[in-house]
Amino acid sequence: MSTSQEGRADSGGRHTGGAQTSVRTVTCANCGRTNRVPAAAQGSPRCGNCRAPLPWIAEAGDADFREVAEQASLPVLVDLWATWCGPCRMVSPALEQVAERLAGRIKLVKVDIDKSPGLARRFEVQAVPTLLILDQGRQVARQTGAAPANALRQWVDESLSAAHGSVDPASGRP
Repeated sequence: MSTSQEGRADSGGRHTGGAQTSVRTVTCANCGRTNRVPAAAQGSPRCGNCRAPLPWIAEAGDADFREVAEQASLPVLVDLWATWCGPCRMVSPALEQVAERLAGRIKLVKVDIDKSPGLARRFEVQAVPTLLILDQGRQVARQTGAAPANALRQWVDESLSAAHGSVDPASGRP
């Protein structure tokens, strides 16, 4: 699975950077086709060719966090990180791996706290990385510090199960 972030130019050829225009290209793990996945949209992304769920990974800041994360139809794993933080750089690939494995079930939103001090204050970030799970805009879990992908996946599954009652993480059913 490969992803890359790209911007989009508006009709006047100017580069725009808001949530409505932030797009990441994702290669479908099922059929290999490249897809454009917007940072904010209704539903969850699916491959335009085979309809398989795609991992939804986006970046957000103070200006667009509401649209990108809080209004998402899926539960959101928020990564509050900083460029100078070694553990943040180490946990980022693990978070992306979790997002890929849970494609269609969660959205991963990365927030650089140095560029988004309002969100750092709002979520009272005292150490990075700080991970949050939001469900319908409401914080249901919080964890500070790096962890391997399997531990992060277990934490996400348990947090979502607790938020939705007793649910089997594999099937999503009670």
